[in-house]
Amino acid sequence: MSKILCGANSSNMKFYFNEADYGMLPKEVKDRLKIICVLYTSDVGGAITLEFSREHSLRIVTVAPIDEIGSELKIKSIREENRELFEKLEEFDRKIEALKNQ
Repeated sequence: MSKILCGANSSNMKFYFNEADYGMLPKEVKDRLKIICVLYTSDVGGAITLEFSREHSLRIVTVAPIDEIGSELKIKSIREENRELFEKLEEFDRKIEALKNQ
C-alpha cells in the first residue's frame, strides 16, 4: 500500500497535498512539490501523484498523459533535478513511520 504525498490533475486543474501525514514539511518543500506537479500536468496533461511505497521509496505515478513521450522525458527530468529532495523526503517518511511505530 502506498501513501500519497501530493498530486495534480490537468482536467480539474487541482493540486492536492497530504497535509494529514506531511503537513509538518517546510513551506519551501511544499511549494517545490506543487511546482513539480503543476508543471508536469501543464506540460503533458493527465494526472501525477508522488507516492511513498511500503519501503519508503518515492514513486512518480502518472495517469493519462496526453503526450506519452513527453511524459517519460518530463519524469526523467523531474527525477534528475530533484534527486536530493526526493532522497530527503524518503528519509523523512522512514522517520515518520518509525515514530508512529514506537
